Amino acid sequence: MADTLSVLVKLLLKGHQVKDQALADPRKDFELDWEQQFSPGTGAGLVDKEFDDERTLADGASENLDLSGGLTDSYGASIILAKVKILAIKNKSTTQTLSVGGAASLGFVGWVGDPTDIIKVGPASFALLICNPAGVAVTAGTGDLLKILNSAGAACIYDIFIAGSSA
Repeated sequence: MADTLSVLVKLLLKGHQVKDQALADPRKDFELDWEQQFSPGTGAGLVDKEFDDERTLADGASENLDLSGGLTDSYGASIILAKVKILAIKNKSTTQTLSVGGAASLGFVGWVGDPTDIIKVGPASFALLICNPAGVAVTAGTGDLLKILNSAGAACIYDIFIAGSSA
């Protein structure tokens, strides 16, 4: 049997709003249920590689995740991504902020407008980026480093999930 990977990303936003009124308190319910399926393969809307890990950064520390050969999957195999389709980061710290992106050189930048751009993932928060169908190009040796920086103050634990394709 050939190796395969499929991923379903599901985001559910559900809640209600109550408006304080003199005679009655009207309520508005809302629900947004979005999902994106990624089937096995290397074309548009397809994935064949994934990386997931719980990682720790020391107080004020940073790391560059090499998306083109510097990561390994759950089975110990090297991951070489040509396209990123999903990037999810959960900051488990209740005090620290993570900055994602902005590598000084060789930065993975197709998901932002400029090499210096970053996305801040605040305490007890998460960020999710879906790049479908084509994905965001990873350029080995010149555009493949995803920088993660912990703010000063304390160590930070975070979860990361990256899925994409090798072609």
